[in-house]
Amino acid sequence: MPSVQITDVTGDGGATTVALPDELFDVQANIPLMHQVVVAQLAAARQGTHKAKNRGEVSGGGKKPYRQKGTGRARQGSTRAPQFTGGGTVHGPVPHTYLQRTPKKMKAAALRGALSDRARDGHLHVLSGLGISGTPSTKQAVKALAGLTGATGRNVLVVVQRDDELGWKSLRNVPSVHLIAADQLNTYDVLVSDDVVFTRAALEEYVAAAGAQLAPQDGGSATASTVSTVSTIEQPAAGTETSTTGAGVAGGAVTAGSVPVTAVELAAADDAAAQTDEEDAQ
Repeated sequence: MPSVQITDVTGDGGATTVALPDELFDVQANIPLMHQVVVAQLAAARQGTHKAKNRGEVSGGGKKPYRQKGTGRARQGSTRAPQFTGGGTVHGPVPHTYLQRTPKKMKAAALRGALSDRARDGHLHVLSGLGISGTPSTKQAVKALAGLTGATGRNVLVVVQRDDELGWKSLRNVPSVHLIAADQLNTYDVLVSDDVVFTRAALEEYVAAAGAQLAPQDGGSATASTVSTVSTIEQPAAGTETSTTGAGVAGGAVTAGSVPVTAVELAAADDAAAQTDEEDAQ
């Protein structure tokens, strides 16, 4: 399971690492699928209102320019024919839509591949926050991003929540930063950006929504419960020993030792035990 360090720009919190679900951030990138989705997205952004007038739509040209015979010139019936200056256009552009039907599952799979590629290359980051309180501060927000990505002038995609008013107002006028809401995350914006930066709240929102899409209709899979949560791993202090025995709760799943056991598996085990008890009683 991939993990990423949560950066606390205020310096008040301890070092923590967030464990990213394999189903969302560690999948094989399907290049042809990503290309198809990006082409469809760019095509959908085209307005499609281009139009050129043909000879029947151009104003004028109703009179025959000169007589049919006796001039030595080629016969003409209108000055709005395509060969004349000011004439109509032959086979010119007409308004039409460029929309390409792309199923939701294809778009979601392409996005998972793009995010996985950024995560494997170390270009996916998580911020506890932008360190802004009270009033918007572009200076503070840019400082936090510059220290995070390690370079200035790079294209950074910042994913925030829709109600993060301070974040939107602080970064919306920075040329190298593209702000996007967690529910608007798409393959094109991820691929054209050098770094992808999530706020902690935005990451949890995206993982919950993407995990719900991956879950089957009957809701009986253990994958749904493990994908829809983000586990936080506290970094142990120096010189301390960590125990690998016992049971704990992390990211919505109960862990016994180092083997994760989901709530669905526990329920199945309880049902099996109850059935065994009934058979013994009979």
